[in-house]
Amino acid sequence: MKKSTFISTIAFTFVMLLTTNVNAQEFADLDKSPMDAASFPSSYKVSDKAVKVVYSRPQLKGRSLSKLAANGKQWRTGANEAAEITFYKDMMVAGTAVKAGTYTLSTIPGEKEWTIIINSDLNTWGAYFYNKDKDVARVNVAATTSETSLDSFSIVFDEKGTMHMGWGNVRVAVPMN
Repeated sequence: MKKSTFISTIAFTFVMLLTTNVNAQEFADLDKSPMDAASFPSSYKVSDKAVKVVYSRPQLKGRSLSKLAANGKQWRTGANEAAEITFYKDMMVAGTAVKAGTYTLSTIPGEKEWTIIINSDLNTWGAYFYNKDKDVARVNVAATTSETSLDSFSIVFDEKGTMHMGWGNVRVAVPMN
């Protein structure tokens, strides 16, 4: 084999390897309902968390909240996969005991109150496969309204450990300790 043919073959092989690697580096666009997390304590400097919620954040984008999270119908509490809530220790959720562990979190919105559902089924998509027999806790909390509208569904914890959910003008507070 001539030296020039050998060098050409190696160069061609090298170029093909680079081309394959470049194509393998394609990334998907940002999700329309990006995943987020909220925890208590909420400081990133605290590693000893009591509770964490991982959920996706749908946006209203001019749509009606009542169509996206209809009153009286179970809602996945976010978008995409069912929201997951992890309790790192046994806790009380609106007066109901919940053992440490990871659960799905769903809700039934209402005009004056929401039902918060903590269920032992994991790795579920939305609320389509909900099994009431696997409920660990089911509590009702007041729903209020705010003058400020949130386009993106949001969950935050306050300094006392209360989980606040908000979307549009609706606000829900779930006491946890």
